[in-house]
Amino acid sequence: MIVVTGGAGFIGSALVHALNQRGCTGILIVDHEDHPEKKNNLAPLKYSRRIDPDTFLAQVRDGSLKGVDTLFHLGACSSTTETDVDFLARNNVQFTQHLARYCLDRDIRFIYASSAATYGDGGQGYSDDISRLERLQPLNPYGQSKQDFDLWAGQEGVLDRVVGLKYFNVFGPNEYHKEDMRSMVLKGYEQIRESGKIRLFKSYRPEYGDGEQVRDFIYVKDAVAMTLFFLDRPEVCGLFNVGTGQARSWNDLARALFAAMDREVNIEIIEMPDAIRKQYQYHTCAEIGKIQAAGYTRPPLPLAQAVHDYVTGYLIPGTHLAP
Repeated sequence: MIVVTGGAGFIGSALVHALNQRGCTGILIVDHEDHPEKKNNLAPLKYSRRIDPDTFLAQVRDGSLKGVDTLFHLGACSSTTETDVDFLARNNVQFTQHLARYCLDRDIRFIYASSAATYGDGGQGYSDDISRLERLQPLNPYGQSKQDFDLWAGQEGVLDRVVGLKYFNVFGPNEYHKEDMRSMVLKGYEQIRESGKIRLFKSYRPEYGDGEQVRDFIYVKDAVAMTLFFLDRPEVCGLFNVGTGQARSWNDLARALFAAMDREVNIEIIEMPDAIRKQYQYHTCAEIGKIQAAGYTRPPLPLAQAVHDYVTGYLIPGTHLAP
């Protein structure tokens, strides 16, 4: 049996969809159905059953959970603006520690979601070499919670027995429930559809023009393919970046959106809210040499093609991932 925590969420439901495409349906989904769009994510998927995280954790603790071969732990608080550090510690650190111990004690493949937010402002680079782990300085409590678990795994000496995936800027179908944490592809699509223009943040650093701040944008289908690589290669363990290895600007993303929607480019630059200005990342770009050296060879879909697939295949028709 395969367990997917966060299986009703964005990357989790996309992962279950990909497993279904492989003919795998013996899947336990661990998640709340606390949003109508999560129910829509689950509707076309094939899985054994779904349980809530509290019930799942109780079964892990009392040892009643049996028959697990692989546990993908993608369920967590993913809000980069969350300020309740105790909540983040319980959900993103302690919960993950319980699952890691459970898997390690039973020789179960454990693949968990870390985050590119651990890299902070990028001053220490974007290398997934674990020798550089302690140098990283996340900019927000969410990133710190992910860093805290990575550090714990390193201190416990188990990073050579588990897989941690540092997801960069993932976008694509099934993210509709994420509210403010939805990708700019989805937010921008709605802005263009409603007003004919897209709003991007002003730059407050002279080396970056307005809208020229850059990110490593990765389509969810590519992120899932990279995740499943570690299911297929159980001998490969450690921390790995999940990104394209290419930094693209918000202006590039906006132009790809307008092209996919067959609209004239119309970009409005707006002030960045004070609440996020000090923790804003101006540059992210995954170093992906490590996963490539481990044997992953599939090239990522180029940004314009990925945006076009998302817009025309899912956003315009209003659909979810389905068989």
